Amino acid sequence: MKVSILTKSDKRLSFIVEGIDTELANALRRIFLTEVPAMAITDVLFIENSTPLYDEIISHRLGLIPLTTDLDNYILSERCTCEGAGCTKCKVEIQCSVAAKDTNRNVYSSDLVSSDPKIKPVSDKILITKMSKGSKLLFEADARLGLGKDHAKYQAATKATYKYFPEIVIDQKLLKDYKFKGDNENDPLVKFCPRNVYKWEKNELVVTDIMKCNLCNYCLKIAEVPKGAIKVRWIKNKFVFFIESSGSMPPERIMLEGIKILADKVKYFGELVKNMIEKQSKAT
Repeated sequence: MKVSILTKSDKRLSFIVEGIDTELANALRRIFLTEVPAMAITDVLFIENSTPLYDEIISHRLGLIPLTTDLDNYILSERCTCEGAGCTKCKVEIQCSVAAKDTNRNVYSSDLVSSDPKIKPVSDKILITKMSKGSKLLFEADARLGLGKDHAKYQAATKATYKYFPEIVIDQKLLKDYKFKGDNENDPLVKFCPRNVYKWEKNELVVTDIMKCNLCNYCLKIAEVPKGAIKVRWIKNKFVFFIESSGSMPPERIMLEGIKILADKVKYFGELVKNMIEKQSKAT
């Protein structure tokens, strides 16, 4: 398997994966969405709440606030030596103490105080509730790692998709007598391509950006284009992936963790098959 980065930003990443089939590509996509751990608030203990919202509603809103995640220093509770009781290796404490003394005010994610500065809301501007004058909100909460397959609040990736890598082959000889040759303004092929993939340069039809092509094959349906002049297909075992992060971690970390998880699953499955074969051979 070969991986190469196309574009990268703080929350978005697109990359090419070569040497895998469709089944493996879909397995990767599902792992990015459901099995890369992310931190989220799990338990909330309310000490005082005189805001307009019930405890249950605030708890739900808190759980859906994306938190930055440190996979190097925290592990899943079920894999921790404390066996899920809660320790500094698997749990982060978060507190909130807000009072609207003289005027109405809003409670934002910036009002949450974490025991670990590395674990905090990805944005300070997420509204939790509104408070009228004289109201108070005081609670303590626990944040832990979890998996997206157990609850959507643990999804590190908000979006993970893939598509076949496109390939366009143009036969310039067949376009020799094409009546719109060299005409970028009137050529229906150039004008009506939904992704602006084609243009004329020095009387030759060229592809502006192969990554724009979504394999719609619209260009093959234009009557004026000579048959066989353009061939649109995908390259076998080559895919373009797109990952969007919730902000809990960089998208490239989601990619690396997902590939690592898949490798571990394959290794574990191989060990199971090996053990099964050994048991069968001993039995015979």
